[in-house]
Amino acid sequence: MSGEEIVFEAVGPQDVEELAELAGSIWREFWTDRLGSGQTEYMIDRFQSRSAIERDMREHAYEYWLLRSAEDGRVVGYTGGCVEPATNRFFVSKIYLLAAERGKHFASAVVRFYDALCRERGLSAMYLTVNKGNELGIRAYEGNGFAVIDAVETDIGSGFIMDDYIMERRVG
Repeated sequence: MSGEEIVFEAVGPQDVEELAELAGSIWREFWTDRLGSGQTEYMIDRFQSRSAIERDMREHAYEYWLLRSAEDGRVVGYTGGCVEPATNRFFVSKIYLLAAERGKHFASAVVRFYDALCRERGLSAMYLTVNKGNELGIRAYEGNGFAVIDAVETDIGSGFIMDDYIMERRVG
């Protein structure tokens, strides 16, 4: 199950445009057929655009990492999230891989990265939300020790709803 190794490259202010372009590309490729182009574009603008990434970094202490192949340095995806001090957990807001990079166990490497980060910071768990229709994602998260702890429907505006499971993985 090992797969190819990846390097986590912290995203700074100078990298936000590259991250936003990568996010838009991945989102359009993966979500357009599942959510439709209207909701996909709305969600890119609201959650994955340069201004959204900068807002989350500034206002919510989000951290982002580009995921690069250790073998040849190519970008394979990105991840990001933030510590939630009130719950002593890390919210894994984003784990997204380019289509050609799925199935190579990169998501497992990201979970191991967050597990180490949570341990280092004394956090008790990590959690994420996953679209109920994202069977590939759900299987990957379950295979990495996440369990469904709740289900939510979130009105994100403009008539769009996010219909998600909340999944958690305890640390330690």
